[in-house]
Amino acid sequence: MKNMKKYAAEFIGTFVLVLFACGVAGQICDGSTSGLIGTALAFGLVIVAMAYSIGNVSGCHINPAVSIAMLVSKKISLKDFCGYIVAQFLGATAGAALLYAIVGDSTKLGANGLFQDNIWLSFIIEVILTFVFVIAILGVTSKSENGSVAGLVIGGALVLVHLLGISFTGTSVNPARTFGPALFAGTLSTYWVFLLAPLVGGILAALVYEYLTEEKK
Repeated sequence: MKNMKKYAAEFIGTFVLVLFACGVAGQICDGSTSGLIGTALAFGLVIVAMAYSIGNVSGCHINPAVSIAMLVSKKISLKDFCGYIVAQFLGATAGAALLYAIVGDSTKLGANGLFQDNIWLSFIIEVILTFVFVIAILGVTSKSENGSVAGLVIGGALVLVHLLGISFTGTSVNPARTFGPALFAGTLSTYWVFLLAPLVGGILAALVYEYLTEEKK
């Protein structure tokens, strides 16, 4: 029962992320400075809101890249990792479905796309963005005394990577977040980039953070 509550929390968090943040991205991110800032803030604010509402239930991963970093860092079990992934993808799909039902336009879903139609450049960009985001999460959650500010730091880190990444790939750093909109926008052909790159970035962040913080023997 406890595990199911955690998975339900992950479903809700990812649902809200896609519905609200991708919804804002689809409506206002037109390439203007105000649109870019507004979209970045939307993603960051959703994370802040969810961190302080479901964080005490599931840890508020709402992102497979975060979950895989926690698995590599041995902070969650393989069973929970699998449950989180399923919940996150279902939540993202439900969020995108509702958003599509509301706006009725697949171009307004905040879907990600390749930078200059370059697969490998887009891949590298997403790895770097995810690495920065996830290593910030690992750092701020490593000490219990950071609990009161963790949500703000994580939300701020997501705003940061969006400010740079939106102009390139739209900023995924989250395979579930990208899957929902891609499913309804018909952009699944390039989805593998936004599936693998964030996972690689999350794993690298976990390995690098472990190296940086391991005690000298």
